[in-house]
Parts: sequence; structure tokens; C-alpha cells
Amino acid sequence: MKALTLTAYNEFSFGDVSNPRPGPEDLLIEVKACGICGSDVHGMDGSTGRRIPPVIMGHEAAGVVREIGASVQGKWTVGQRVTFDSTLFCGKCRYCAEGLVNLCQDRRILGVSCQEYRQNGAFAELVLVPERSIVAVPDKVSFEEAVFVEPTAVALHGVRRAQVVPGDVALVVGTGIIGLLTIQALKAAGCSKVYAADINPKRLELARELGADETFSVKDGGVREAMLERTGGEGVDVAIDCVGIGPVVDLVITSVRKGGRVGLIGNLAPRCEFPLQAVVTRELSLFGSCSSAGEYPQALEEIAAGRIKVKPLTSAVAPLAEGSDWFHRLHGGKEDLIKVILTP
Repeated sequence: MKALTLTAYNEFSFGDVSNPRPGPEDLLIEVKACGICGSDVHGMDGSTGRRIPPVIMGHEAAGVVREIGASVQGKWTVGQRVTFDSTLFCGKCRYCAEGLVNLCQDRRILGVSCQEYRQNGAFAELVLVPERSIVAVPDKVSFEEAVFVEPTAVALHGVRRAQVVPGDVALVVGTGIIGLLTIQALKAAGCSKVYAADINPKRLELARELGADETFSVKDGGVREAMLERTGGEGVDVAIDCVGIGPVVDLVITSVRKGGRVGLIGNLAPRCEFPLQAVVTRELSLFGSCSSAGEYPQALEEIAAGRIKVKPLTSAVAPLAEGSDWFHRLHGGKEDLIKVILTP
């Protein structure tokens, strides 16, 4: 099969590699579309330490069933349209038993190569996925739209973790792809108002198009004051950080009301300071959110119903053979690209 392989940091090779061979509980998927995630771009340059070459990256993908393992015959059919959870979980540990597959003790991620394991991903004509991670894609959802199921599930999980309820007033800081999907997930959850803040004016414009009631420039300052002004001096019910750096953590914590909830999805910085006294004395609840845990079917439903729009987030669809060029364009950061999708 053809694959795009990260052979060294910042270097790719497109060409023939051996076909993966399914085990008894695996499905072999013919990839039709695979999105470039920001984590792939940072993995390319070695900054994360999670994509040690050589590795075939790619975990936001959809395709059709090509082969079915002996132990899972009858559950799927060859040619069936599917996507798959990027988290490969064991299905046996205490966390999997509780439905917390994102916390699996033997958790692996498609397209990740680190010190602990190597798991080739979907920037290839074929990818091997355990049957338990597969989800059927309805006909009304295109393969390019199904690429967004993974980040949409991340957004939905973050909203669920933050215990959002209908009528809440919410703030999202960071309008990258997860932030833009989180805005829509909050709307789908019944929030009465959703505000968004970022430093990028184009992304803020897109946030308004996708449902944000009002947007604010972090560069201009005054976001916290604006939240207080719009909530009678109380603060929003829930604030979600989709960036993950100290100043944003501080902003979301100080923008919620007493007893409010803070969702932490972004994790650019491994450590940061935060206003401990504000959390304690105002009795705030902080919710970390990692990946997703069973939200794939809901993500497909929201996309199919149009409650979460993903087509406006697609910047380009290109052949997999051109993947190296697109990776370097994304890494360069000179263009306002959101999601680039590669097709084998």
C-alpha cells in the first residue's frame, strides 16, 4: 500500500509500505479521508516527543471495511462506511469497564510513536483498527465530514465533563478547531449564551458564523470585565479553556460566577500557575477533559443533523501524495488554515 511516513523529524516519504494484517479482533479499513491534526504538526517537528520516526501518523479518519478478523465476523460487512475512535483501548481494565476508555490502563493512540509504544495511523491507503473502536457512518455524512467526528467527540466530552445544563451562559477561550466545535457543542447542549475569545480576528468571525453570540479579542483585554457586565456582575456559569496556557487558565477561572464550572481541554503548557484562592473561596469546580469517552455516536448524530457544522472548518482537501507540502504549510503558520484533509 501507499503511505505517508514520517521518516525523520520534518521529513516525509510517500511510497510503498507493507500492508497491515488483521488479527482475529481487527478490521482492516480502506482509508478515504484523514485530517491533519495540530498534534500531528507538532509531532512532525519532534516538539511533543509523541511521534518518534519512523511512523505513519494520522488519527482523524474515515473509510470502508476491507477485511474482517475471524473473531468479529458477522458484526460488519466488507464495504461498510466507518470511522473509528483514535483511542485504542483494551476493553478489560477497570476504566474501560466504567466506560472511561480514554483513561484505559493500556491506552494507545493511532498514529502515535512514543517511548512506550508505536502505533501506525491512517495517512495510508489501509489502516488496522480493533473492532471495538469502529463506528458506522451514516450515508448522509461524507467521508470528509466524518473526519471531524474525532475532534467533535473531544468537544462534546469537554462539554459533558463541565456539566453544562440548558440555560447556562458560557465562555470559550481559544477558537482553534476544538474551540469552534466546543462553541457549537455548547449551543447543542442548550446554552442560552455562548461567548468566545481569541487573538485571531478571522477565527472570531468564524466563531460568530458558527453560533457564538458575541466575540472578544484577548489582545484588546477586558474579557473578564465583559463577562461580568453581561451577567449582572456575577460571571458566566461555565468557562472552557481550549488553549492550555497560564494566562488563559487564569482568565477562565476569574470569569465564572461563584460556584461556577471551569472546563480545561487545552494543554499546550504542561504546567501553569492559577489563582488558587479564587478557586477555593468562590468554590469553583475544575474539570480536566482528555480526548473522548464514547461520544463518537453522538458526534455523528450532531454532524448529520447539522447541529454541529464542520464544512466551514475545512480549509483544503488534497491527495495524500501532497501531504508533506501541506504539513509544512501548516507548520509555517503563514496561512489561516484550520483543517486540511488528505485523501489516499
